[in-house]
Amino acid sequence: MRNNGIHVHQLANQLLVLTQEVHAAPVATCWVWYRVGSRNEINGHTGISHWVEHMLFNGTPDFPKGTLDRIVARNGGVFNGFTSHDFTAYFETLPADRIELGLQIESDRMINALFLEQDVESERTVILAELEGKANYPETWLDEAVKSAAFTLHPYRQPVIGYKNDLLAMNRDDLYHHYQTYYMPNNAVLVLVGDFDTSALMERVEHYFGGLPTGPTIPRVYAVEPEPQGERRVTINRPGPVPYLQIGYLVPDCRSTDFVPLFVLDAVLSGAKSLAMFGGGAQTNRSARIYKALVETQLASSASSSFWPTIDQFLFELEATVHPDRDIAEVEAALTNEIETIQRDGISAEELARVTKQMRAQVAYGAESVTNQALLLGLWEMIDTYQRSGQVLDQLATVQAADVQRVAQTYLTRQRRTVGHFLPTNTGSISTVA
Repeated sequence: MRNNGIHVHQLANQLLVLTQEVHAAPVATCWVWYRVGSRNEINGHTGISHWVEHMLFNGTPDFPKGTLDRIVARNGGVFNGFTSHDFTAYFETLPADRIELGLQIESDRMINALFLEQDVESERTVILAELEGKANYPETWLDEAVKSAAFTLHPYRQPVIGYKNDLLAMNRDDLYHHYQTYYMPNNAVLVLVGDFDTSALMERVEHYFGGLPTGPTIPRVYAVEPEPQGERRVTINRPGPVPYLQIGYLVPDCRSTDFVPLFVLDAVLSGAKSLAMFGGGAQTNRSARIYKALVETQLASSASSSFWPTIDQFLFELEATVHPDRDIAEVEAALTNEIETIQRDGISAEELARVTKQMRAQVAYGAESVTNQALLLGLWEMIDTYQRSGQVLDQLATVQAADVQRVAQTYLTRQRRTVGHFLPTNTGSISTVA
């Protein structure tokens, strides 16, 4: 089946394959996406998906540990992988005439990853060091506390990297069982974009992936976060340079008709961002409201908002690093005032036009490379449908100023928010108040 230049294929083992020919340059990219992330983890096994992601770089009989770096570089390519709340992804971007190497690597480690005991222990050490490194940042402590308070039931409350006690307790059998359950063709999507002939490439896809076994039925995630019944507040007291503020509002998932207006609201507050920069975004735009209200007035040394598409309800977040000479309560009041101003007065047609133009530019810039085009196809297929990647611009064009005001009034309310304060102390103690 073909949809807007995207060919959709389904192999007998249920592997979904999306291909898109782009002949602008002799480059192609190969992505494999797995429908597994921290959302699929249970208590006691937090961080297991991220750990398994690491293990798939530790070799197979055909590609022993350490050879992938050399062989991909020797063929003029780059490769990587990452884990999020909702999915895990791996990719190789190569000269177009070498794209078969990506198919070979991904089909091999889909089934044949070794999970040697010594590599399990080595990666445990690496991940614990990563966890301890993150713990040096006040933002990490506060973000974990805010998520834990904001989500009472849903596994989005858990950090993708996991909790230290779980990372110390899990063993090789736990990891390998997770791998054999979730990292199989029936739970995967192969995305290929670039300078190739689809028919010829699909023959190679069948060769490498067609004979792989279908995995077990994937366990469903049943958790649904209940509607919040009031504001929640947390305070973290630890050593740190300055106070830090984080506010999270529970908002709908990406399938909601309110997703795009909320995405526009985020751009109004702190500037347009590209979904191709998943997990990050552009720095706060100097013309955006939060920068003018907090940074230009020297209430905060930095301030931002963030909102990303997810399978289930997640958080619309505001963050600020408090200026050393100011009080955190002033910063919270200023952030809240920006929300209340939009709720009361809305935004002008001129502001909407400017922000929409910035967002359209970010969407265009984010889809320039074949790597990012494949990223966007895979990202949307993981959380909704790949077709959304080609619909964002049209959906942006339908948003009215009244829609932005309405979603601010509906979702960015005191009842739906969790407020977190990081207050520096020299004692090193931690106090959490809910």
